[in-house]
Amino acid sequence: MSNQKIAVAIIGSGNIGSDLMYKILRQSKHQEVVAMVGIDPASEGLSRAKSRGIEAIDSGIDGLVNSAQFKNIKIAYDATSAGAHHKHNEILQAHGVRVVDLTPAAIGPYLIPPVNSDAHIGAPNINMVTCGGQATIPMVHAVSRVTPVNYAEIVASISSKSAGPGTRANIDEFTETTSKAIVEVGGAENGKAIIILNPAEPPLVMRDTVYCCVAADADEEAITASILEMEKSVQQYVPGYSLKQAPQFDNIKLNRADVIPGNTATEIKKVSIFLEVIGAGFYLPEYAGNLDIMTSAAMSVGDRIASHLLAK
Repeated sequence: MSNQKIAVAIIGSGNIGSDLMYKILRQSKHQEVVAMVGIDPASEGLSRAKSRGIEAIDSGIDGLVNSAQFKNIKIAYDATSAGAHHKHNEILQAHGVRVVDLTPAAIGPYLIPPVNSDAHIGAPNINMVTCGGQATIPMVHAVSRVTPVNYAEIVASISSKSAGPGTRANIDEFTETTSKAIVEVGGAENGKAIIILNPAEPPLVMRDTVYCCVAADADEEAITASILEMEKSVQQYVPGYSLKQAPQFDNIKLNRADVIPGNTATEIKKVSIFLEVIGAGFYLPEYAGNLDIMTSAAMSVGDRIASHLLAK
């Protein structure tokens, strides 16, 4: 292992873990994958890792702890499930390993790279929210840094082919974790998240819609400028991230203010933002932008943690 890189492990040998492995191998400046962990000896992800000289462990977290590489590992990525992550985190924390959580378990603080990447650089566990959160919360923040957002709602539409067993098992956690992060990181006073698994053939790329409720007199030019700036920020680590059209603004008169959570005015401005995420195509197909944005964001965060550790 290079002295200029931090040893990392990936727990979860499925689609997300495999794509993350390829990204770190090809793009990471400060990380080196030394172990891939799964629970199925026949896992394709473990076979791919082994073919690249990475230790492939098929006995789960216990096998990782007992491996020869474990003493060198400083960062572990968990790409399994919210339920499994609780056990993994407990064991890793006991050994002083920093954890980047790609499940919706939300044990550690939420992190969205262009919004709060440095706020939790020293946290023992960092949660990457969800794919929908990574795609949409930057835009909620782009609006809220210009004007107060009483309510934000996001709709993430992903190809059903890109939703593996882990994603499907965590739908409830997805909506809960994303909704909380819309508030805690995005800056909205209230938030709601919806996920749609689209069965269309051929598979469609990830599409996201963001709705923000702001004051009727909010500055549309300032909001648009902030949104365009945020688009460029996300594109630095997710090149396939883009606005489908210019932000839309609608002034709406309400019969009752309370039909929108947290709203107190009978006239509001609705900001509508339409996004598309095309995957990089390293391991997963381009339509799996929902997985690509998670692994890209996680690797970006991991590089910042590794750089911080190397500087010590």
